Formats: sequence, structure tokens, C-alpha cells
Amino acid sequence: MKPTFVLAVLAATMSSAAAAALGFNYGNINKFNAVKVRKEYVDEFNTAKALVGGGNRFTSARLYTGVQGGTTNGPNEAIQAAIDTNTSLLLGLWCSAGEDVFANELLALQNAIGKWGESFARLVVGISVGSEDLYRISPTGIENHSYAGAGPDVIVRYIRRVRAIIQGTVLDKKPVGHVDTWTAWVNGTNQPVIDACDWIGMDAYPYFQSKVSNAIEYNNGLFQDALGQTRAAVGGKPVWITETGFPATGKTSGAAVPSIENAARYWNEVGCPMFGRENVWWYTLQDNSVGDDPSFGVIGSTGLTTTPRFDISCKQDSP
Repeated sequence: MKPTFVLAVLAATMSSAAAAALGFNYGNINKFNAVKVRKEYVDEFNTAKALVGGGNRFTSARLYTGVQGGTTNGPNEAIQAAIDTNTSLLLGLWCSAGEDVFANELLALQNAIGKWGESFARLVVGISVGSEDLYRISPTGIENHSYAGAGPDVIVRYIRRVRAIIQGTVLDKKPVGHVDTWTAWVNGTNQPVIDACDWIGMDAYPYFQSKVSNAIEYNNGLFQDALGQTRAAVGGKPVWITETGFPATGKTSGAAVPSIENAARYWNEVGCPMFGRENVWWYTLQDNSVGDDPSFGVIGSTGLTTTPRFDISCKQDSP
């Protein structure tokens, strides 16, 4: 091959390897309150890739648990679906249900490594030990009647156990982190968790910031403020955007009014400038159940479709 062609190929390969992850969050329960199985994940992952206006960019999935529903410690069937569809994974382990449940998360992780090996490992962007556990034990989390959480000492201990499990395996070099709300990251009592992480997962929803001026025209500013405060608090560690979005329907929160127009504006002002530049997992492709209020689903909840509720092409982000 000509040197110029070789250089072009190398540049393209390096660019592709460095590309930021972009996708959605995926729970393990479907809209009929039944446990999801492999085919459902395959259908969801393929739908995300084929979204009209999406440019085949939504090729990553964030999972909240590594355990398949209905089993004690069987690996999540979403992993096989990811292998089937070449979907990258932010693998999650649930940490807010006690020691026994977390022990089964670890066993499920070991089982996944043993079952799929490198075909699994090559898709893993990172491992998230927990999701909003620190928020749920905070005054705000308690006020909002959140589920049980876990303290920083517990999360740090769990992170160490995950590192021990993956040491010497195909996941040995995968970055390990924790996902929580931006308010948890700026709380100094959670510094030990920051210290234990390779990366920081930030969840931010200006829609829910009802105690400040959070009309849609202020949402981008609120999000950027949350991101800036988080980055300042974590000492230079990479910050991944693990959840954000704006509802198309539902109840008003403060001055934030759900509508398709406002969901589209949030997508264009907050999401589009980050897509391809930051690791982003949007909330969400489709709602967890029919009639969710508020409804964050880019395609709603009536069934899988490649036609979003609004234009997701990010054309408004282009000069």
C-alpha cells in the first residue's frame, strides 16, 4: 500500500478507537413488568442503531445489573444481545440491596467472563459499581422517597471486590467507576468513592431541579453548571455522562414543562454538543412502562419504532 494510504488507514483506525461511547440506558424489566430476555435486548439495541436521524451512532448500552432477572446469579442476557449486535457496554452491578445480592452480582460477573470471554470483554467500555446509591441515602433522596441506598464506605469496599474479581481476567484493564447524581459528587463526604474510581459517572436532570429557575431556557446552563461542579470536585478524573434527558410528557417540575418541543430543545442544546466527544448514555430509548409520568423515552412507550418523537439528527448543532 502507498504510505499516504497507510497513514490514512491508521488515522481512521485511531479515530475510531478513540471515539466516545454513545447510547442509552437499559433496564432489565420490560414495559409489561416482565423480565427482559435476549431477544428483547437485541430488538432494542438494533432499534437504537437504526433510529431515523441517529446516523447509526447509538451503539452503546448502559446496564444497571449484571444479573439476569429470575436467576440468582446468571449473567444478564443483555450481554449475549450485545455480542449479537456488536453493542458496547457500560456494565453495571447493583449495590443497594445488601451484601448477599452484591455477592451474586460478583458471581454473575465471573460467570459472564467464563461464558463469553474475549467476545464479551472487547465490548466493555467500563464497569459501574452501583447507581445513585449515595444519592438515595442523602437528604434529597430520602425526601423523594427513593429506594434503599449505600454509603461511601460500602461502595468503596464493593469497588475493591470488583477489582479483585477481574484481576488477571479478560476484564483486568477495564476502568472501574461509580454512577451517581452530580449532587453526590460535590458532597465532600463521598471523597473516598472518588478516590477509588477510575472514572466518574454523572447523572444530571435539570428537569428535577424544581427549587431553582429550571424553565427549559435555563436547562443547558443548569446542566453545564452541574458538569462543571462535578469536574471540579473529582480532581481531573474522567467524567462520563451516564444519565440525562428531558421528558416529552408528564407533570410540570418547578418551571420545567414536559413537551416534545422542550425535549427536542434539551437534546439539541445539551446532548448534541457532547455526542461523539464525551461518553454519553441518554435516558432513555423507551420508557420502562406504558404511561410513565414523566415520559423520557425518545420513542415513547407504545412499542419499538425507529421513528423518534422529535428530530434527533443534531442539525441545529451544526454551523
